[in-house]
This record gives sequence, structure tokens and C-alpha cells, in this order.
Amino acid sequence: MFEPTMNQFQLCFRSLVDSARAYAFPCDQHGRVDLDCLSERARTNYLFARAMVGRALAVPAVETNALH
Repeated sequence: MFEPTMNQFQLCFRSLVDSARAYAFPCDQHGRVDLDCLSERARTNYLFARAMVGRALAVPAVETNALH
């Protein structure tokens, strides 16, 4: 479904309160996350992060993965 660049990018949800806290998930260059490739825990965290946008987390941003 996703191209091989999936590990080059991450969708990052940063905390509105503590700049050192964030959730990050592998994505493509458009910010699409393949939920089927996530572990159960990561999938739960991703859905939580999406629900908390505007409350505790900022709008997510696509970033280059630091490992690449």
C-alpha cells in the first residue's frame, strides 16, 4: 500500500504543554500512517493522539525520520 519511503518520514504530534513530549508514527511523505503495520499499542497511541489534537497535542506535522 505504501511506498518504500515509509520509514523516512514520521507523523509527529507534539505536546501543547511540554515541548519535550511527543508521539511519532511512521508515515509516507503525505502523512499517511498505515494502521495495519502498527502494533496494537502503537495503534492505540495513534488513535489517542489524533483525538487529543487541539486539547493536549498540536496539529501533527510530517518530519524526516532522524534515522535516515
